[in-house]
Amino acid sequence: MRLRVLARLVQIERVLVRHRLDDFVRATHLYRPLRLVFFISPWTWFQRDTGLSRGARLRLALEELGPIFVKFGQALSTRRDLLPGDIADELARLQDNVPPFPGAIARAMIERSYGGPFDERLRDFDETPLAAASIAQVHTAKLADGREVIVKVLRPGMKDLIELDLEVMYTLAGLAQRWWPPSRRLKPLEIVREYEKTILDELDLLREAANASQLRRNFAGSPLLYVPEIYWDHCRTDVLVMERIHGIQIGEIERLRELGTDFKRLAESGVEIFFTQVFVHNFFHADMHPGNIFVLAGDPANPRYAAVDFGIVGTLDLRDQRYLAENFLAVFNRDYRRVATLHVQSGWVPADTRVDEMESAIRTICEPIFDRPLKEIYFGAVLLRLFEALRRFDGQIQPQLLLLQKTLLNVEGLGRQLYPDLDIWQTASPVLRRWMRERMSARSVWLELRRGLPDALEIFKALPSLAKRTIEQAQDGRLLLPIDTRALDQLRASLARQSRRSDRIVIGAALVVAAVLWVGLRLRPSWFGALLGAAGLIVWIYAWLQGRSPQHPSRPIR
Repeated sequence: MRLRVLARLVQIERVLVRHRLDDFVRATHLYRPLRLVFFISPWTWFQRDTGLSRGARLRLALEELGPIFVKFGQALSTRRDLLPGDIADELARLQDNVPPFPGAIARAMIERSYGGPFDERLRDFDETPLAAASIAQVHTAKLADGREVIVKVLRPGMKDLIELDLEVMYTLAGLAQRWWPPSRRLKPLEIVREYEKTILDELDLLREAANASQLRRNFAGSPLLYVPEIYWDHCRTDVLVMERIHGIQIGEIERLRELGTDFKRLAESGVEIFFTQVFVHNFFHADMHPGNIFVLAGDPANPRYAAVDFGIVGTLDLRDQRYLAENFLAVFNRDYRRVATLHVQSGWVPADTRVDEMESAIRTICEPIFDRPLKEIYFGAVLLRLFEALRRFDGQIQPQLLLLQKTLLNVEGLGRQLYPDLDIWQTASPVLRRWMRERMSARSVWLELRRGLPDALEIFKALPSLAKRTIEQAQDGRLLLPIDTRALDQLRASLARQSRRSDRIVIGAALVVAAVLWVGLRLRPSWFGALLGAAGLIVWIYAWLQGRSPQHPSRPIR
């Protein structure tokens, strides 16, 4: 374990203890080797009661620990059904109320990024941030032609801090995968790799601008969602400039109620937007916490969503997308055997899984949730029970679906706040059925064929010369077939490890036998027999531990 990773782990626990959250430290299995450090440390002995609630202490600790921990708190804040009210209220403040950095520093960073005078591009820049988030903060300004804009600026020093926390996450995931066998089903290293790609993408504001442009194009003219315009001439890797919208944050329920907003329509629109993004566009906003969602309530009877912060978006492999859609539809139709069959076909559970047993398990989980309003359905609990069922069948968590699961839980949290009686099945089913019909239509098939036609023609043109060259090489004995030797190398290494382990077992056994003979024959000195026995046991135990410790890939050290 690298020294700076160990120092960061110590810092994390020190922050938890300082904010009187040390119960988390004592309950964390992977931190147990470090707990002695805290029991003998002054910051544990001299804890003082700050007078703050547990929710406030948790929020302050997450803010102090940095962006990855803030984002964790943001995700938790949408699940009021899973959290005590006081903690949910405090974590909700993380959505856009993270302590800001000075506006003068933001101005200097923007000017340095532009490489020229600030006022040539932006005027009326307000150094007081409009909102501050975990990775960036936003200021208001105007373009030269008077259009109101939002200017988003990365926090200074973000990349170094995030890279360090990613190393910590890789270290913990590696420890979990090596020493806690149940975690291997969850694929902790793969999950961290997926999260690494997501969080590093957020550090490139040009990528976020491109995401916003794509989402705006997807919903052009839609009455469901409005996406602000991006002003590309003013965007850089660490600066994003986009149209300012004047909406009401989705969390301001009382204000929306005073305006007479149709909450049922708003909740249904949210579900429709989610399923449209996932299955029609295959490009979805994956950071839908309340701080990023606004309502344009000019017409309260037909409210329209507006989205900001496009740093995290998700897409699905077409195969996963189709299997997922068919799974949803099979659940809607209560066709649990189809759900079980799809899980086997997709490879999400082993091929030898008994479909009838899995069908029964899924029926037991899903049947109770039908014909109920959203307020009586807890997707968090349903997902946990599904994961438990999959573990019984040796199912594997799919890292590529984690963003989708997170977004679905966020949508549920918002829907529960807006309109608890929402029937999510009735709202989502038409979108999915329409998408499936369009995927199977003659027009869709023709478009796919036409899209692949140029590649097919290129292949046909290359076939004659390729065939001739292959035949000539075969006749001359020059035809070589590449073989991937990685599997052979892995097998060779495994056999070598096994051979070394067997040698150690034999040596250990020989030492123990020698010790027994030495003692039995009463040879002198007598302590030498004990030494032989101890050495044999040590070698034996080492060989046994080596056999129990699986070899796992780890993240390359930067």
